[in-house]
Amino acid sequence: MTLSTNTQAILLLTAPLLSKGSAKSSLVPLPLNEYNWLTEFLQRKQKQPSDLLLPDAHDLIDQVVEIDPNRLKNLLGRGALMSNMVEQWQARSIWVMSRADPEYPKKLKDRLKKEAPPILYGCGNPMLLDTGWLAIVGSRDVDEALISYTEKIGKLAAAAQRAVVSGGARGIDQNALHSTLEARGKAIAFLADNLAPSLVDPKYRKFLQNQSLVLVSAVDPIIGFIIGNAMQRNKYIYALAECALVVNSDYAKGGTWTGAIEQLDKRHFVPVYVRSEGQESKGLEELKRKGALPWPNPESAEAFNALLINVIRSNTNDVRQGELFSSSNTDAKPPEESLPLPLIIDNATDQLSIVAPESPLSASEELFAKVRELILNTRKPMTVSEIVQYLDVTKSQAEKWLERLCQENVIEKRQHGRSTKYQLKLQRTIDTGN
Repeated sequence: MTLSTNTQAILLLTAPLLSKGSAKSSLVPLPLNEYNWLTEFLQRKQKQPSDLLLPDAHDLIDQVVEIDPNRLKNLLGRGALMSNMVEQWQARSIWVMSRADPEYPKKLKDRLKKEAPPILYGCGNPMLLDTGWLAIVGSRDVDEALISYTEKIGKLAAAAQRAVVSGGARGIDQNALHSTLEARGKAIAFLADNLAPSLVDPKYRKFLQNQSLVLVSAVDPIIGFIIGNAMQRNKYIYALAECALVVNSDYAKGGTWTGAIEQLDKRHFVPVYVRSEGQESKGLEELKRKGALPWPNPESAEAFNALLINVIRSNTNDVRQGELFSSSNTDAKPPEESLPLPLIIDNATDQLSIVAPESPLSASEELFAKVRELILNTRKPMTVSEIVQYLDVTKSQAEKWLERLCQENVIEKRQHGRSTKYQLKLQRTIDTGN
C-alpha cells in the first residue's frame, strides 16, 4: 500500500490513528464539517492537503480561521504514528484511500459531494466499488421465508453478472451478500464499523482472496459499532448502487427505515423498490406511500437484467460531468474530449454500449485528443519517464505532446522535491477532495 501525499495528509487530519490497547488521545481529529472547512480554505489559496506537509507550511496553517492552527499542526505532526498504523493495516491486508485519490469511488463523490467520507478503509478488490447495481437492505431479525427470498435475489444478481451492494449486518444484508457470492457473483459490503471481525470471518475469506468481494468502511479499523456510524452508512450503500430493494423494514424505526426514508424524501440517488410478495409489512406499505416501487419479481437472469437496463434508461439524462471540474470552479469548461459519450441500449440484446460520434479530426489530431484524455484521467503528477512508460511511447514523442498540453493550459510543469513533474492545471483545486 503506497499512500499519496494527499492521502497521508488527510489521514493525519481526520483519522484517530489508534492501535488496539493504546490509550485514547486527547487530540481530536477533524470531523467531516471541519475537514470541509479546511478544504474550502485550501481551495481559496489554490492549495491541496499535501501542501500542509511542506516544511514551510506553518505560515499557511496560521492563516486558517475556522480551526485552531495549533491543533492542525499537532495533527499533522503524527507522521511516525501514521507510519506505524499503515504497517499494521498492511499486515492485515487493509488498504486506505482518500477523496483526493483517483481510485476513490466516483459514485460516492458525485452523489454525496462534500458528504463523501474523506477516508475509506477496505479489504478486497477496490475496483468493484464503482460496479454496484442493486443495493439489497433489510432488517436484522427475519424469518426463513425472507432469508429464502433474499437468497433468490442474490442468485439472480449473480446469474445476471450484476454486483450487489449491502451493509454486512446480520439478517438480510449478510444473506444478500453470501447468496450472491456463493453463486459466483460479485458483492460490495459497506460496513458500519471496523473491518477486523469480517476479515477473519470464514464466510468472507475465500471471496476476498478470489477478488469477488470488497469490504469497505468509513470508520477507522480500531473503532467498534456506533449507532451514528451505522445511520451514516445507509446513504453510502444507496450511493454505490443503481437501484435498491428493501426486503423488509420495521415501521418508523431502525436503520433500514431511516435509510429508505432519507433516500425517498431527500436524496433521490436511485429508484427504491420494496418486496411485493409474501407476508405483508406495514413498514413496506408506508415506504410505497412515500414513493417506493413494488419489486417486479423477475424470475430469470434475463428478466433481472431487463429491469436494471430500464433503470439505466430512465436515468440516462442524469449524466454528471464527474470529478474533474469541481462545482466551485464555475468558470472552468471541460474540453469536448472529456464529455461523456452517449449510452445506447440494443433492444435486441439489452446490452449497453457507448456510441462514439464520427470524428472530423485527422488521425494525428484524434490520437492527440486521446492522449489528452488519458492525461486528464490520470490526475497524478508524473515525470517524463513515468509518462513515457504510461503511454508506451518514445521520450521525444511524449515531450512533444506534453509541450502542447502545457501551451493549451491543460497541464503545468512543477517541481516535486528533486523531480520535475507534469500535473493538471486544475489539480491543485481538485486534490482537496471536493
